[in-house]
Amino acid sequence: MPEPTTNADQLKAEIVARVGTPAVVVDLDVVDRNIARTQKLCDAAGIKNRPHMKTHKSGPMARKQVKAGAIGVACQKLGEAEAMLDAGIEDILICYNILGAARSGKLADVLRRAPLKIAADNPVSLAAYSEAGAAAGRVVDVLVECDTGRKRAGVVTPAEAIELARLIRDDPHLNFKGLMLYPTGEDWPAVQRYLDETLAGIAELGLEAEIISTGGTPNLAALGVLKGVTEHRAGTSIYNDRMMMTNGAATQEDCALSVYTTVVSRAAPERGILDAGSKTLTSDTGGGLDGHGFIVEHPDARIAGFSEEHGMLDLSKCVDKPEIGEVVRVIPNHVCVVVNMVDRIVGVRDGRIEQIFKVDARGQLV
Repeated sequence: MPEPTTNADQLKAEIVARVGTPAVVVDLDVVDRNIARTQKLCDAAGIKNRPHMKTHKSGPMARKQVKAGAIGVACQKLGEAEAMLDAGIEDILICYNILGAARSGKLADVLRRAPLKIAADNPVSLAAYSEAGAAAGRVVDVLVECDTGRKRAGVVTPAEAIELARLIRDDPHLNFKGLMLYPTGEDWPAVQRYLDETLAGIAELGLEAEIISTGGTPNLAALGVLKGVTEHRAGTSIYNDRMMMTNGAATQEDCALSVYTTVVSRAAPERGILDAGSKTLTSDTGGGLDGHGFIVEHPDARIAGFSEEHGMLDLSKCVDKPEIGEVVRVIPNHVCVVVNMVDRIVGVRDGRIEQIFKVDARGQLV
């Protein structure tokens, strides 16, 4: 590498010397600002903050969020919840039909250790949770997941949500805790009608939704629009990524995580090779973004494709082309999947490496 001349160069030299490339690096100063911003938005709307740990998968990061005011965390899988319990996080919502974990007996094992709140959108999941609760000797808190436009999991109609609430009410091993939504942000009046109709039907059952949980970093800008919400689950906001830059939820300065990678080949004038391939940056296009990441030093360069260890650079639009040996920073399209590719992350502050921390819940599929 050339002799360092700036703080950014000095940090690159330290990363190369201590870690090597590719390296997944988090700026802890930016992390702190992002955590504070998300908490401030929730506080201003009078809504509890329940960050989704799928982005950072880290006990220390979750503790930072709780210290800043979060009530607990959201998880996607039971293994992630176990990692959060190990980190001392007590209030955990699992936002997924965890049938595999329930049927294997793992859910009952974890319920013996601590209570959990779990989402469901069908009677089969409810029956599995009930069996796990019975085996653990604990009543399981359940949120009914509602599809409000994303067409993923979730019941499509208020009538279906109300029927699941009735099944939960009538099961001695289950407790109806509330509703979980992930609005698209495109038609809030329709979501409000869905929610109001569902709540009215639930009230007729003699039930109350203690929790009404919404999600999504882009939806932070609309906190307070949907009436009745008690908490919000934002995941990406702690690190941010190119997707969040593109949809206006973050600026480049808000992106705490980047991949430091070296140009290792320039086999032709208009192309080059990074040492970060699909095993680092992943092949996630971020919903159709052009290329596989944003190169901070060379914004006109395009990461056109991958093999496992090769990032294929298209330099045809670059006036200032990177040279062999140059270390560049890449803001990934989708930060959550990048974090899940590595065991450890380099934490930097004030342009120096402060710590290297483990990705505690990496690879937790069940």
